[in-house]
Amino acid sequence: MASLKEMRNRISSVKATQKITKAMQMVAAAKLRRSQDAAESARPYARRLASVIANLASGVSGDGAPKLLAGTGRDDRHLVVVAAADRGLAGGFTSSIVRAARQHIDGLIAQGKTVQIICVGKKVTAQLARPYAGKIVETFDLSAYRQLTLSVAQPIADTVTRLYEAGETDVVTLFYSRFKSVVQQIPTGLQLIPATVEGVEAPTGPTAVYEYEPSEEAILETLLPRNLTVQILSALLDNMAGFYASQMTAMDNATRNAGDMIKRYTLEYNRSRQAQITKELIEIISGAEAV
Repeated sequence: MASLKEMRNRISSVKATQKITKAMQMVAAAKLRRSQDAAESARPYARRLASVIANLASGVSGDGAPKLLAGTGRDDRHLVVVAAADRGLAGGFTSSIVRAARQHIDGLIAQGKTVQIICVGKKVTAQLARPYAGKIVETFDLSAYRQLTLSVAQPIADTVTRLYEAGETDVVTLFYSRFKSVVQQIPTGLQLIPATVEGVEAPTGPTAVYEYEPSEEAILETLLPRNLTVQILSALLDNMAGFYASQMTAMDNATRNAGDMIKRYTLEYNRSRQAQITKELIEIISGAEAV
């Protein structure tokens, strides 16, 4: 059994840890509010841009369609972009995204497809480096950026576009965590190339007929690369909100567990101290009677 001094040291150590986890919980809660606002503010722009592209794409078909929209016509080479967190202490946030990505990658490999991977976030790189070391073509570290903007997503989009235009991939899929609420983040796979427009409501009433200058194809050639960057940025913002929500929950659980440990250690300490005092009293009484 541990001595009283060792038990006091344990209690002090757990109390110090509890202060740290409580502070991290409060910091995560404050950053979650800002990150959630940023993620929700980016969605209307992304939806509106998707709506414009959907309207333009409805009038484009055949050989005139941009490559980012029409694709290569093949399904042999896949590029998987996996985006998660640069830091830990957030429960299973990164692991859930990596698990969904690995299921997709393993399924493609089982079908005989060629797979390349882009890792966004140090934790993603750490988890995918061993099983897919030869398939990782690029990694991105986001820890140096204090704020997520288009300039952060642009290098990732440029790398994706370069690999696609070089003929090294036919389909590009992005895996990230879609932020739904503080307690629910959903690992999601989004196809970036060929471009897909989801969640755009079709008009219910009469629609106007537009004449475009320049042509729909020329406009799409400009909008599709920007839409690729916007989709990646929106995913990164969702990831950041989801990370702080997961970290806040994880630190809250850690703080509660530390409190339970403190109670258990304190109870053991009091029992041991009481037993030692009782033993000393018995020794004193026994010595007095012997005299």
